[in-house]
Amino acid sequence: MGRALILFAHGARAASWAAPFERLRDLTAARLPDVPVSLAFLELMEPRLPAEVARLAHAGIDEITVVPVFLGQGGHLLRDLPLLVDQLRIDHPGVTIKVAGAVGEDPAVLAAMTDYCVGSL
Repeated sequence: MGRALILFAHGARAASWAAPFERLRDLTAARLPDVPVSLAFLELMEPRLPAEVARLAHAGIDEITVVPVFLGQGGHLLRDLPLLVDQLRIDHPGVTIKVAGAVGEDPAVLAAMTDYCVGSL
């Protein structure tokens, strides 16, 4: 048994859109060598969140934290993600699924983005 981290992003038609999220996944995984870190999408890209949770559950993971890599709490995080997670908890009753807040709403993330914006002048 173990725990895992899923970075959850929207998805897009252009494959290149995923590149920064893949780098984020890789950088995160490098800091958590004993924790599986993966990337899953709401739509348009694979793996989708249900498939990734199923894969991890099948591998014996019993605690999953989903980190929405979104700037804010829009409709997808307010409506779609809770419905998905409710169904995943039904489908995988032996797995604890926690959902973090949107990454873009974290004060440290906002400070780093502010630094970037100010530095771009």
